[in-house]
Amino acid sequence: MRTRSVLFIAFVVVPLAEIAILIAFGNAFGFWWTFGLVVATALLGSWLVSLQGRATIAQVRSEFGAGQLPGASIAHGAMILIAGAFLLTPGLMTDGVGFMLLIPAVREAIRRWLVARYADRWIIVP
Repeated sequence: MRTRSVLFIAFVVVPLAEIAILIAFGNAFGFWWTFGLVVATALLGSWLVSLQGRATIAQVRSEFGAGQLPGASIAHGAMILIAGAFLLTPGLMTDGVGFMLLIPAVREAIRRWLVARYADRWIIVP
């Protein structure tokens, strides 16, 4: 996908979809339930990102201490950081993506897919 297409989706399509979803949810359940859900997902998401982020940092330190390259742990840490960005963005769709990235099995599947897709482009220098 071209960079312009990705940027258009990120800056135009996603916010418009979020607004539409929030309006529909607000019409169905009321403003306060919608507001409460957005605040609750932000609080829960920030707690989970903090918890998993600290655990991942500890794992990276442990792997470095054992003389291992913590490639998978660093990838998981990057995805946890991205999850935090999605969870900071107000909206139900981005919160869903953020919470999905906080599931270790989902992160591992994404990591494996990225490695399989881009492994031939990486140069490993001994």
